[in-house]
Amino acid sequence: MRLDHETRTRSWSPILVVVLVAAGAVLSTSMGIRQSLGLFLGPIAYGTGISIATFGLAMAVQNLAWGIGQPLMGALADRFGGQLVVIAGAVCFALGLWLMSLGTALGIFIGGGVLIGLAVAATSHGVLVGIISRTAPQKVRALAVSILAAVGSLGTFIIAPGTQWSLDTFSWQTTLLILAGVAAAMALLAMAFRTNRAPVSETPAEKPDAIKAIRQALRHPGYVVMTVAFFACGFQLIFVATHLPNFIAICGLPASLGANAIALIGVFNAIGTLAAGQLGERYGHKLVLAAIYVLRTIAIASYAFLPVSVESTLMFGAAMGLLWLSVIPPVSALINAMFDATNFGALFGVMFLSHQVGAFLGAYLGGLSFDITGDYAVAWASLVVVGALAAIIQFSMDDRSRRNTPAAA
Repeated sequence: MRLDHETRTRSWSPILVVVLVAAGAVLSTSMGIRQSLGLFLGPIAYGTGISIATFGLAMAVQNLAWGIGQPLMGALADRFGGQLVVIAGAVCFALGLWLMSLGTALGIFIGGGVLIGLAVAATSHGVLVGIISRTAPQKVRALAVSILAAVGSLGTFIIAPGTQWSLDTFSWQTTLLILAGVAAAMALLAMAFRTNRAPVSETPAEKPDAIKAIRQALRHPGYVVMTVAFFACGFQLIFVATHLPNFIAICGLPASLGANAIALIGVFNAIGTLAAGQLGERYGHKLVLAAIYVLRTIAIASYAFLPVSVESTLMFGAAMGLLWLSVIPPVSALINAMFDATNFGALFGVMFLSHQVGAFLGAYLGGLSFDITGDYAVAWASLVVVGALAAIIQFSMDDRSRRNTPAAA
């Protein structure tokens, strides 16, 4: 045990620590801003006349652009490193927020939808986990990814309340411009990714080949199952991120409660993500991933169909936080185990496209169902059904390495 501890300690090189800190800061900023955009639904809708369904559609477009852009951004980072990809993402993020501040439907769709969607693809897990997977030695890779995913959620704890304070103090246009400046700062953090290379002893013999890797992965039944189940993750999470503040408002609760609930998601996500990584190492990543879908669906059903109060909302935020991005360590570990880290960005990107199709439907259909029925009952019920189906198929996943599958043979 002591030898193993010493080996792990030596594996934490200064380069890995610097890259991990920078990646965590980028992920915190990107996810913090992205998950705070739901706070603008009310101010923009009531301040400009843009309907809730239109705002929801823009957020749906954002998630679809994120999903479509993720395989491309991941493949570019695999081949050329993450620095230029993250810098381009920071610029797109700032430009998208500025366009949103113009308060036009076109600005919401192009800026908040397309540009921010592509920006998040370049500054989130698909690129950053790939950078860490190639930088960290195998002995500490799973732990490093868990730390990244955990730290990456802490930005929400700061940015969501800060955004709400700014909305209460200044105009929503000024708040968007402030966030644009914060987003642009991610370009400076990207300077740490120049050393984005795998350890010499673990450098893969083959060069990244996204098309070949994706074709091989799509013949692996476990990868296909995990990709299909990932649809439910996007469907559930983006509905909550987009529509929870408005749901809280129509329940007659204070607007600040939405920001506080989102902040709790950020705090508890750090705990849940670290726990998921450790539990996956002990009990198996497939089992932990399926359990996350089960528990998240139970939390959604309990909150949506029981009386809503300040206390239940805060408890829901904490519960969802524990289960929010805790899927990242088991998903990343399963991809690395089944294939390896060479084409991680491309393979995660294809999976994430499924996630974002679910996110598109969660954001858009949530707003559409509200406009048609006047409440979110149908949307909440859909979240429960989709989550239950994902848990069932995830339990059946084949997580063998590609070298042991008939397709690979």
